[in-house]
Amino acid sequence: MNPPDTAPTHLVPAAELEELVRAIFAKAGCSDEESALIARELVGANLAGHDSHGVVRVPLYVDWMQAGWVRPGRTAEVVTDGGAFVLLDGHRGFGQTIAAQAVALGVERAAANGSCIVALRGAGHIGRVGAYAETALAAGLISIHFVNVAGSPLVAPFGATERRFSTAPFAVGLPLPERPLVLDFATSLVAEGKVQVASYGGKPLPPDALITPEGRKSDDPHVLYGDYGPTDIRRSGAGAGAIRAFGEHKGSGLALMCELLAGAFTGGGCAGPVEGERRGIANGMLSIYLSPAHFGTQAEFERIAREYLDWVLSASPIDAAEPVLAPGEPEARNRAARLASGVPLPVNTWGALQRTAEGLGVHSG
Repeated sequence: MNPPDTAPTHLVPAAELEELVRAIFAKAGCSDEESALIARELVGANLAGHDSHGVVRVPLYVDWMQAGWVRPGRTAEVVTDGGAFVLLDGHRGFGQTIAAQAVALGVERAAANGSCIVALRGAGHIGRVGAYAETALAAGLISIHFVNVAGSPLVAPFGATERRFSTAPFAVGLPLPERPLVLDFATSLVAEGKVQVASYGGKPLPPDALITPEGRKSDDPHVLYGDYGPTDIRRSGAGAGAIRAFGEHKGSGLALMCELLAGAFTGGGCAGPVEGERRGIANGMLSIYLSPAHFGTQAEFERIAREYLDWVLSASPIDAAEPVLAPGEPEARNRAARLASGVPLPVNTWGALQRTAEGLGVHSG
């Protein structure tokens, strides 16, 4: 058997992979437009190198849809509209659809008025948050995003072994000329999707990514998922362990704030407590959009920020072959490479995709 870090992969052209995912969701009951959007966003995450938020999610999305925990064809409902601030409810619609609607509204209003705060609750899994920061960048806007996952305790607080937080992502986008920046990370040591990828034979986890109920650090996905077969859907509730927060007390504190801002403030709910059988998950997202042009500081912002960024990146690297990178550069490099050569998928991820496709009567090639 190959060790995890040399596990065989299946290389799939991006267009072919996107078409397969689109066909899966269309067959599952989504409209052509929504199926194409979900496919584009999931494959886009793979192209950026964030396989944790890519097509590895497809079997679980379809499972949730069939169980009624995520719903196709939904439109975000405006609950409160204060002009410069809006509260939206996604009513468990697909996250890629609902979040796109929320971001479009925030971008439109900030572009017109200088700023907008959008609180979103009740969206299905929204995927890679950095993609929404990129949408704001395209409109010349700064954006800040606090995200949580209601009903999904996966992460142990600093000093604990029991799950209390979701992976609680945080993202920021800054529109600098010729060098836009996107910072996007989970407040857990690894995103839950990275545990999924590792469990299918992809990139292995850091040795301290997970923690067992006994307090032992681990890199074994079974800690989170319990027993599973090679192409089975991974169910995080089946394992007894937890993901660790990144940065010890710092990541744990930021995770708490993401839960309270994206979950409690929006009214969508925090990661827990979860009583009885869990009925799916829902994302909350608190987003702040700012227009430098409206603040009258755009020229200074761009000049000072670029000067400072260039100075930061000029720092002598530890390894001359590994220069200091700006947030967003690894994603751009991955995207170029994978568009050229294809998207590498662990064979069990590809097998899980084929299993889902065949179960719906979709030919997977």
